[in-house]
This record gives sequence, C-alpha cells and structure tokens, in this order.
Amino acid sequence: MAKKERIKKILVEQILDKAKIPYESIVFAGGMNRDQAELDKYDLTDHDIYKTLALTGNVTGPVIGIVPMDAHLDEKKFAVVSGNKKVTMIPTKDLQKTTGYIHGANNPVGIWQNKKFPIYFDNIAKEAGTITLSAGEVGRSIRVDAVQLAEFVHAQFADIRTDA
Repeated sequence: MAKKERIKKILVEQILDKAKIPYESIVFAGGMNRDQAELDKYDLTDHDIYKTLALTGNVTGPVIGIVPMDAHLDEKKFAVVSGNKKVTMIPTKDLQKTTGYIHGANNPVGIWQNKKFPIYFDNIAKEAGTITLSAGEVGRSIRVDAVQLAEFVHAQFADIRTDA
C-alpha cells in the first residue's frame, strides 16, 4: 500500500501550530494562477481569498493591508486609518528586503513575527469569519479564523477597501 503523500509544514503553519491556532492548509498547484477546478476543490471564490499588501506610509514606514482578492485597497482610507497622510505600494523589487517575502507570498504571520509592522484587515474579513490567505510560499495558503489571526498578529479591523 502506498503511503499517503504528506505535505511538509512550512514556517507559518508551524508558528500557528505552536500558538494553537487552528487552520486548514491549502495547496494550489498553479501557484498564483489558480484555475476554477482548484477553487472548487476547496470551495473558494476570489472573494474568500485575501491578499496581503505591503505599503509604506510617510509617517509610519511599512504598513500591511489585507483585503479580498476581488477588491482594491483604498490608499486614502488606509492612510488615515494607519496614521499617515499618504501611503504607497512598496515596489516589487523592494518587497523581499522589506517584508522578507516575494510577491504572492506575503503573509501577516511571518511579517508580524519578523518585522512587527502594523497590520490592518478590512472589516469584511471579520464579517466573513474564515478567510484564506498566503502561508508564506507561492501556491501555499491557509484557511483560518480572521479574528483569531488578527489577534495573534496584533492587527486592527478597519474600512480600507474599495470594491473592484
């Protein structure tokens, strides 16, 4: 009998295990190029998946905003909420040296553990209850309770999105 294929736990999953925060591991074979079959397999839509965006504020420096894939971060709202006059996206070329992650792999757990940047979830994440977001590697995600995750990474909930 063949052994069941085990997926090695990545750092974010290990951190959540240690903190006793329940989550579900999700693997997308196509990385960021998810197809409908993969979304259906996990009963997900683009609205259920959240992106972790790294910006820099003119007062605070780096700040992290988390919104659904099918929405846009409203930079004006985000600036006000985060105590800045203006925020701008961190250029892709500077992302890894700023957050420690490449484009498509940013996640609040790793960023909080290593950098302690302020993190903001859009209010809709609290309403959703359970959200899916990157686990720190392209193609790896976690489905987790938004409130538990926000408490763990010392994040705040705020109105920071505009619908696409």
